[in-house]
Amino acid sequence: MGKVKRSNIANNPGSRNPLEQEIMDSRVAKPKNKHKIRLRAEHSDVIDSKTSRKILSEARRQQMHMGEAEKDNFTNPHLSLKLENKGKDDEDVNEQELHDDLQINAEDEKALRNFQNKSGKKVRNLSDMIMEKIAEKQSDLHTKLTDDGSMKIEDLDPRIREMYEGVRDVMKRYRSGKVPKAFKIIPKLKNWEHILYITEPFNWTAAAMFQGTRIFASVLSQGMAQKFYNLVLLPRVRDDLSEYKKLNIHLYNALKKALFKPAAFMKGIILPLLESGDCTLREAIIFGSVIAKNTIPVLHSSACLLKICEMEYSGANSIFIRIFLDKRYALPYRVVDAAVFHFLRFENDKREMPVLWHQSLLTFVQRYKNDISSEQKEALFGLLRKKSHVKLTPEIRRELQAAKCRDVEMMDPSEHLNDVEEMEDVEGMDDNFEMSD
Repeated sequence: MGKVKRSNIANNPGSRNPLEQEIMDSRVAKPKNKHKIRLRAEHSDVIDSKTSRKILSEARRQQMHMGEAEKDNFTNPHLSLKLENKGKDDEDVNEQELHDDLQINAEDEKALRNFQNKSGKKVRNLSDMIMEKIAEKQSDLHTKLTDDGSMKIEDLDPRIREMYEGVRDVMKRYRSGKVPKAFKIIPKLKNWEHILYITEPFNWTAAAMFQGTRIFASVLSQGMAQKFYNLVLLPRVRDDLSEYKKLNIHLYNALKKALFKPAAFMKGIILPLLESGDCTLREAIIFGSVIAKNTIPVLHSSACLLKICEMEYSGANSIFIRIFLDKRYALPYRVVDAAVFHFLRFENDKREMPVLWHQSLLTFVQRYKNDISSEQKEALFGLLRKKSHVKLTPEIRRELQAAKCRDVEMMDPSEHLNDVEEMEDVEGMDDNFEMSD
């Protein structure tokens, strides 16, 4: 008699489980019997005296360090740029290093105050600016009918408002991870400014501001991105710098993300910052470092440099001029001429020029001494006779003496044609580089 086959045993009705139980067993994962791994300290309910002393000593040491950290950062609950990037010298922007790099003394600060533009366009509070824009949008919607199906502000669905109030609560506490899907679609809405105001961007965390800038910079057009930079990002960065004297790493990364739209970055951040008349040296260096460390198209940089040279002078202007010149662009002659006239207009100024002005002039002649004309060269020599610095003026004069002016050296006709085309591009861009609302 042969062996009993397993299939016969499986087909035996008495050996089968009920169908309901088999279905449940196949749908529900069976718990696995895992042996609990106990630590050595768990085997004993009593800890020896030696271990206890080590634990107490370590606890006291950690408590002392925590107390010192709370004392140093009590006024700044956010993660600062210096703490986040410890060991990264290129992004350490504390106050002492800034002044050491600029070599600002009491006399220089006094000279800079003489050039402070008190009649500039003041940067208003973020909430006030958004409310003003919403009021303008609301009055515009009230006065004319919309045929494109856009939503009126007073017709906003209460459920939508409730949903974005929930998004507001999330963005106030956001630290890392995914952002709500409802937040990602805000830049795609026709009334995105109103929806954005419901989320209260002035109360977002720094990490939420970075995520918001990343999303808005990639979705919005140049004009809309300029509004977001001007109304949301710029006031937030200035408030953070004013309160903590250093910039949060997330806000610094948000500025770098904003360069995804270079024209909007220049017209929505840099130019309004300088036109405000109250831009500090710390703000100028931090915003300028974003320009210095990232690649920007030459036409956008040339147009922005042209506008800065035509502005009323302040110490912050010299910092940005020096940063743009240090990028060593092949600037069109129109921009070079604007830089020359920027320096020459102070020839008869009776005020003492700050060191920053002389440094920017030195940078200009070092980079573009061969792009100026013979008349401009002689005019700059005359400027140096009236505006001089003990250490910098001899170096500036030495650079000018070694200059080969553009109207003296022979140029290739094709090279000249390319330069004319570049100048026409900048002129056309300059016509459209006015500040938009």
